[in-house]
Amino acid sequence: MAQFFQIHPDNPQLRLIRSAVDIIQQGGLVIYPTDSSYALGCHIGDKRAVERIRRIRQLDDKHNFTLVCRDLTEISSYAKIDNQQYRLLKTLTPGPYTFIHQASKQVPKRLQHAKRKTIGLRIPDNHIAQALLEELGEPLMSSTLILPGDELPLTDPYDMRDTLGHDVDLVIDGGYCGFEPTTVVEMTDDSAIILRKGKGDVSLFED
Repeated sequence: MAQFFQIHPDNPQLRLIRSAVDIIQQGGLVIYPTDSSYALGCHIGDKRAVERIRRIRQLDDKHNFTLVCRDLTEISSYAKIDNQQYRLLKTLTPGPYTFIHQASKQVPKRLQHAKRKTIGLRIPDNHIAQALLEELGEPLMSSTLILPGDELPLTDPYDMRDTLGHDVDLVIDGGYCGFEPTTVVEMTDDSAIILRKGKGDVSLFED
């Protein structure tokens, strides 16, 4: 059965953050809060944990996984970003956006879109997520916690434990963080295309 940590949403307890990161580094799969909804997260290099996410969410190879990053410097290591795109990302991060970019060589091929070689990237505006990333020292491989057949993500950590307690290693209760997914923006060429309107404001992308 998964462990269950209650972590303060504004002042995350360092002891619990370190314990959560230990679980991630040992190949664990965790449920954690972001600024839009709860998500599944694992170590970027752990093939088995990624397959567990695919199995829970029933994802095919067309799914764009997301690397949840600490800052723009980290994003620049994992994606091909030009100066104009960098300025736009600087305006919108941290925040509830997922940006689809061409992946750099730093991204394992199994995480990239099979045909397009893209990867999702985002910087969440959430204290717990940021504390995890800071302690981990690298991005979290991540996917929104939406179960097959559902239209919206799970919102109650106790329900998550009851439903997925045997499929994940840790559930972090960080309080209510909403159910509206991120706004997804594709930035693989000279234009920015809205693939999904979510919590993030899209007015910057509209004429």
